[in-house]
Amino acid sequence: MTTSCFIIAEAGVNHNGSLDLARRLVDVAADAGADVVKFQTFKADRLVTWRARKAGYQVANTGVDGDQFGMLKALELSIADHEALVTHCRARNIAFMSTAFDFESLEYLSTLNMPAFKVPSGDITYGAMLLRLAQLRRPLIVSTGMATLGDIDAALSVLAWGFTQRGAPSGAQALETTRFSADGRRALEEYVTLLHCTTQYPAPPEAVNLRAMGTMKAAFGLPVGYSDHTLGTAVPVAAVALGARVIEKHFTLDRGMEGPDHAASLEPSELQAMVESIRAVEAALGSSGKGPAPVEMANRTIARRSLVAARPIRTGEVYSADMFDAKRPADGIPAIDPWSLIGRVARRDYLLDEAIEL
Repeated sequence: MTTSCFIIAEAGVNHNGSLDLARRLVDVAADAGADVVKFQTFKADRLVTWRARKAGYQVANTGVDGDQFGMLKALELSIADHEALVTHCRARNIAFMSTAFDFESLEYLSTLNMPAFKVPSGDITYGAMLLRLAQLRRPLIVSTGMATLGDIDAALSVLAWGFTQRGAPSGAQALETTRFSADGRRALEEYVTLLHCTTQYPAPPEAVNLRAMGTMKAAFGLPVGYSDHTLGTAVPVAAVALGARVIEKHFTLDRGMEGPDHAASLEPSELQAMVESIRAVEAALGSSGKGPAPVEMANRTIARRSLVAARPIRTGEVYSADMFDAKRPADGIPAIDPWSLIGRVARRDYLLDEAIEL
């Protein structure tokens, strides 16, 4: 990943099962300037049972109640689809990523040259998947929607084991010991970025709590980012100002399309505006040093004041406070301390508004 904020344009399942729509989403992400376009890779029968009902937002966004299986089955992408998308991403000079929701999908994605792997919020408690992801020893982005600090700590313990040990852990004590070992800490710092997230589509701003990013960074000592489900672009841009190193945002070709995630996604022009705003915020953050910027230097003389004669002054007069005024330009004695001249003697005549000299 780059040293600047890593922007993930989340296409997700907004292709509606169509390779043509997926290619168009790649084009939109590339045109917007995102670092990566990310999809979702799964086999519906390995992700949900027949008992799994749609989430409330999925019912609202699709207009149809029912089980998740039928919805997800229609949104699967084949291996051939993936290969076509990887090729198209390469042609458009944007990185390809996808989130794996089952082991077969993960093994396939591990053969691709993805810049990072993603743990979705729903799988932060899926220990076996976390273990396998860590064993790949690749950059890992862990989304924390719905999670407590305890959930995150437990997930990091599994990841630390997978990064540093062979086989499965022997129990909670082994996980905890590895999590706080020097090797475990180093591995987590090398590979893991935590994403703050609110798992609701769309998420109301008052439920976001962006300051939680700072809490996670302080608690775990890892880079933090933000996966956004709010409407618009203000919240992810604010997250960058607060230190997010990764931003993930859903986008679509048209919010009016049918499907579970379109309604909470950005349209193409909005995605581009978000990327541009994030890059502007990054540039504006600059360094923590306080001093005049090079572009300001030419303006200091114009904008600041120097001490000038408030009335005509003759040689030999003793300076008093009523003899001075402070006016632009700042090409004479700085106006910060006129009192230090009081009691001194004028060494020459001064006209009204003429700059005082020592």
